[in-house]
Amino acid sequence: MKRMDGILVIDKPAGVTSHDVVDEIRRILHERRIGHTGTLDPFATGVLTILVGRATRLAQFLSGLEKEYEAVIRLGYATETGDSTGKPIRPESETAEQQTRNWNREQIEAAFAKLRGEIDQVPPMYSAKKQGGRKLYELARRGEEVERQPVRVNILAFEPLKPTGDLLKDNLDGTFDLEVSVACSSGTYIRTLAEDFGKLLGVGAHVAELRRTRVGDFGIQQASTLGELKVSVAEEALGRVLIASDAALSRLPFFDLNADEVRRIQNGMAVFVSETGWNDGDAVRLRDEKSDLIAVGKFDKASRSLRPSVVIARDDR
Repeated sequence: MKRMDGILVIDKPAGVTSHDVVDEIRRILHERRIGHTGTLDPFATGVLTILVGRATRLAQFLSGLEKEYEAVIRLGYATETGDSTGKPIRPESETAEQQTRNWNREQIEAAFAKLRGEIDQVPPMYSAKKQGGRKLYELARRGEEVERQPVRVNILAFEPLKPTGDLLKDNLDGTFDLEVSVACSSGTYIRTLAEDFGKLLGVGAHVAELRRTRVGDFGIQQASTLGELKVSVAEEALGRVLIASDAALSRLPFFDLNADEVRRIQNGMAVFVSETGWNDGDAVRLRDEKSDLIAVGKFDKASRSLRPSVVIARDDR
């Protein structure tokens, strides 16, 4: 079988972990080297970027990308996990229905505005973030809560998904749903954003639904379901869904190598480059004469050379 290297954009279904998706793709492709660039909570759906074959070496260049989400914030009560899977934490005093009688559009829009831009977020206890060598959710499941340091994140956009008409949907049970769209830096917790939004309105809140619609340059319109991936493999048409490694790194500048330079790079040797506008340490795609990705190199300004930091294609390709 022809070697498979590249990136898959998968539309993760609800109810499974990101690791479950990786395991399923290993079975579908009969390929052991499968990884992903950022987890999605089990209850969430949407874009999960999967690295296949030697492209797993590119994870460092595809992490930290900005992301976009569509979510439903449920106002009325918080939960232990910040999402719909957790036990409800009901308000001790005034009901959500009573509180919302005093909300108006200006108050809601003001809450959105206060949570845009660079803000500090306290990571939720039910998260994979490690503290003291332990994942926070492991401590939370044991009933422990530890102090967490806030993390600076950037909320590039946070607004109603449907800006016209009524912003809130009355669920007739004392809760109200608000559909929102979010664009944010990597490391942002949408669950925490929802909880903080509720606090600004004086009410508990959690994420009832969450769908990731973009990771960097990879959008939901490019995504395939696991079922569609199975069909592509059965029809021997994986190329229609597998994104080439070079295309996946299109944000990086590139340098085309001649045959001798390809051999040098494959053997871990640097190649000289003429005048460029690159900064010292910049990552650069190194491609062969067919524009296939050979490696990612780092530019050394002092020696005016590119030295491979990650080699994708060797002589056995």
